Amino acid sequence: MGLIKAVTSSVSSGFGDQFKEFIECPEVDGNVLIQRGIVNHGDGNKNPSEGIITKGSQIVVPDGMAMMIVDNGAIADFSAEPGIYTYEQSTEPTVFDGGFFKGIKDTIKTIGRRITYGGQPAHDQRVYYVNTKVMMGNKFGSPQPKKITDEKYGTLEVTFFGEYAVRVVDPAILIAEVIGTNPKDTITYDEVVGSQLKAKFVEKVTVAISNVMRNKKVSFGDMGLYGSDISDEMNKCLDDSWKKQYGLMITDVAMGDINLTDESMKRVSRIDDAKIFSDPSLQSGLMASSSAQAMENAAANEGGSMMGFMGMGMANQAGATMINAVNQNMQTQTPSQPANNVAATSNTQTNTPNFCSNCGAKLTGRFCSNCGKEAK
Repeated sequence: MGLIKAVTSSVSSGFGDQFKEFIECPEVDGNVLIQRGIVNHGDGNKNPSEGIITKGSQIVVPDGMAMMIVDNGAIADFSAEPGIYTYEQSTEPTVFDGGFFKGIKDTIKTIGRRITYGGQPAHDQRVYYVNTKVMMGNKFGSPQPKKITDEKYGTLEVTFFGEYAVRVVDPAILIAEVIGTNPKDTITYDEVVGSQLKAKFVEKVTVAISNVMRNKKVSFGDMGLYGSDISDEMNKCLDDSWKKQYGLMITDVAMGDINLTDESMKRVSRIDDAKIFSDPSLQSGLMASSSAQAMENAAANEGGSMMGFMGMGMANQAGATMINAVNQNMQTQTPSQPANNVAATSNTQTNTPNFCSNCGAKLTGRFCSNCGKEAK
């Protein structure tokens, strides 16, 4: 048996009446993966046999669908090229690859599903259509927090959600695996993927996120910009359970958001705070911000602005002492400077004034404990 291409134009309502059977795909929604073809018995077929595709019958292959003739669960012929085909029992099976499915011949040979009839009629012949369009808008989310590895913050627990797109890349695998266990007229994507594969998907998203973060040297907060990279990682992780088993491939992943748990948020805050106090440039910004806030609070002090400014001076002194201690610790860990630099440092320390130029109070550090002004 085989398929001989008849026409490629659209089909008129009366075209099927010229042949014994006219087989077409009914209208389906975007969630349908496999749909059994509808057999219309034309005027030329006076005694139709159910389950038998008669010689000379016409089979329509619409755009975005791959058509397969299945005999008792075995793939007998295939075409993913849009058009109208005449069914001939006398010819050898002919697989029309249809561009995207160039490896379909090898797949059918590998799974041993392609057969010939030797002129003998089959007992149960059916036509199935496989949806080859990209199926978008498939939602996913983590029901429980998942652990990811961030180079900056270490191990974090996060929750995430988003959408992914998937398409059939090997219709022969899908038909061979699904029709044998679920020979219904209409099979949806949800029936094929099910809760088990969806759970695996979420687990692999966690792995993919960590891999992309490591390979791209980015933190968790930037993962929304790396959807295509996550897609590539997902297909590597899901190769055995999706592509090899069902002929499916993830084409895109859109991360909606990645949220830290409360404990991980505290961890990130602690690490960020530690970084601020270990970076002198960030320390200056922190002191300036704190001083500005302290001046506002002092002006609004119920005990009078003078009392507020005195308190601010004491706070500045305490903050300066803490930062000086950090700086000294960093200098201790820094390799020794050349002699001329040491001398310059000594001269600078010698020239430090003993009294505040602003209020005249005796200085015991870099900042005046009376008015809070830096010594100059």
